[in-house]
Amino acid sequence: MFDTLTQRFESVFSNLRGKGKLSEKDIDGALREVRLALLEADVNVSVVRSFLARVKERALGEDVSKSITPGQQVIKIVHEELVNTLGTESFGLVKASPPLKILMVGLQGSGKTTTAGKLAKQLQSKGKRPLLVAADLQRPAAIDQLETLANKIEVPVVIDRKGKAPKLAKSALKEASSTGRDVVIVDTAGRLQIDDALMKELAAVRKAVDPDEVLLVVDAMTGQDAVNVAQGFQDQIGITGVVLSKLDGDARGGAAISVREVTGAPVKFAGVGEGLDDLEPFHPDRMASRILGMGDVLSLIEKAEVAFDEKEAEKAAQRMQKGEFTLDDFLKQFEAMKSMGPLQDILAMLPGSGSLLKEVEVDDRDLKRVEAIIQSMTPEERRTPKIIRGSRKRRIASGSGTTPQDVNRVLKQFADAQKMMKTLSSGKGMPSLDALTGGRGLPK
Repeated sequence: MFDTLTQRFESVFSNLRGKGKLSEKDIDGALREVRLALLEADVNVSVVRSFLARVKERALGEDVSKSITPGQQVIKIVHEELVNTLGTESFGLVKASPPLKILMVGLQGSGKTTTAGKLAKQLQSKGKRPLLVAADLQRPAAIDQLETLANKIEVPVVIDRKGKAPKLAKSALKEASSTGRDVVIVDTAGRLQIDDALMKELAAVRKAVDPDEVLLVVDAMTGQDAVNVAQGFQDQIGITGVVLSKLDGDARGGAAISVREVTGAPVKFAGVGEGLDDLEPFHPDRMASRILGMGDVLSLIEKAEVAFDEKEAEKAAQRMQKGEFTLDDFLKQFEAMKSMGPLQDILAMLPGSGSLLKEVEVDDRDLKRVEAIIQSMTPEERRTPKIIRGSRKRRIASGSGTTPQDVNRVLKQFADAQKMMKTLSSGKGMPSLDALTGGRGLPK
């Protein structure tokens, strides 16, 4: 979502880093570019004004003028103030006596029902016993959708298509107490816009539930409108937190930067894909780093910890040290990497990857091709790839829908990986890129 904004920031920072001393004119010029970048990203005007005023005040202070690297100091200030705008700290769900009562609110089409399912799955993975409540009785499709999601994650759902939302919510709380469910997630009605009928219904459901959390689901792709919607819900219903949905989209992302400062409510979660696992805690400092092109190594590590089985990784490491790294190990690494999400998103978490991603086209289909090629090999071929000659290559290519040249490339990549593992295990250190690629560099 923030690709364009990140590129603009990287350009501004590149100019700042190249200067040994910064004048007020230099800072004004840089902030003018930052202002344009934020407005183009559809960040709220008042938020932009406040953000730039704070940055300029600090950038003209003694810390920058006396700094050995003033450009880096200004970048540090921009990062810190962006974190302040996004919310300074991460906020999880409140702790409450069970059952924890969560009311999901938002406009129709914001991703509210899907987010309710994602949140239930996440809480379930942490040992909680959630109960879903289909209280969006205005839209039968929303009930069907929640029921489908509940079945997928094997979480019970309370449904009464002919009832009233407040009464349904009350009966769901009783059911939660009697069945030992410690979290109740209530999916409420939405509209295409804020209106009196919607707010009256939500107020009645809120009164019936007395929720510990009122989470507003905001479509991050709707830009400035999302901020206005969030302010409307805050003023009329009162919210305890925001969930930004569709943060993986290709829109400008201004809502993500604006919503906390405008509403005062913290952003608690971010939806980063369509899958039920694609809901992440929102970390303002990490998000600021990603927006500014500084990467997000902590989130990358967390994704890797989930994707890679610790015992399998330890066994693989031992095999690598012994020089027993096989194509089966190679395949498992690819499968784990694929489960971490789109390769473009993974690489974007690496510091300084912005310029690399502009030059190198990253395609997840390449991973699928490698996977198909290895899966088309026999167990013996995976253990001993040296036996793969002409006729075997043609058979593997035919079975994987690729060409013998593609098979050659995978075998070459595997041989290079084996070579690197042997070098590392021998204690000689990491070989150079030229050594790994025979002087050819990265594939174009």
